[in-house]
Amino acid sequence: MRHGLVCLGLVVFAGLSVPIKHQQQDKPKDNAAAAEAAKPAATETAATAAGAERKNPVKPTPEGLATAKKLYGYDCAMCHGAGGDGKGDVAASMNLTLKDWRDPAVLSALSDAQMYDIISKGKDKMVGEGDRLTPEKTWGMVNYVRTLSKKEAAAVGGTPKS
Repeated sequence: MRHGLVCLGLVVFAGLSVPIKHQQQDKPKDNAAAAEAAKPAATETAATAAGAERKNPVKPTPEGLATAKKLYGYDCAMCHGAGGDGKGDVAASMNLTLKDWRDPAVLSALSDAQMYDIISKGKDKMVGEGDRLTPEKTWGMVNYVRTLSKKEAAAVGGTPKS
């Protein structure tokens, strides 16, 4: 019986030591990945410059704006406010100061491509939509957010009449 317990102990010890050895071998790879991530963002700057030239391929239609308004209500209004004023419940509870999308000057500082990237990738504490939205729906969201800065949209908190 004693011999059986010793053998069992050796098997357990050997089984535990193999993952530890693999973890130690993987650490240089993790460090290399961290060093890669810490490199200057020269390529990111180039990608951003190229991205700023992208044009919105989705034309604003009443149906597209209605779909985007619905998605905005689900995913964005909690922070950005139903009308885009930046005073949603979550923003208030987290003491966040968000821009007022109803102000045309705020939106004019951003290209459609920059807005697309913010919606899909996120910014600061905002989590991006990533793959949850198709590119067409993300571009539609850009179109909808642009409507928030129009005078009629600010008055009713929705899409302007065409």
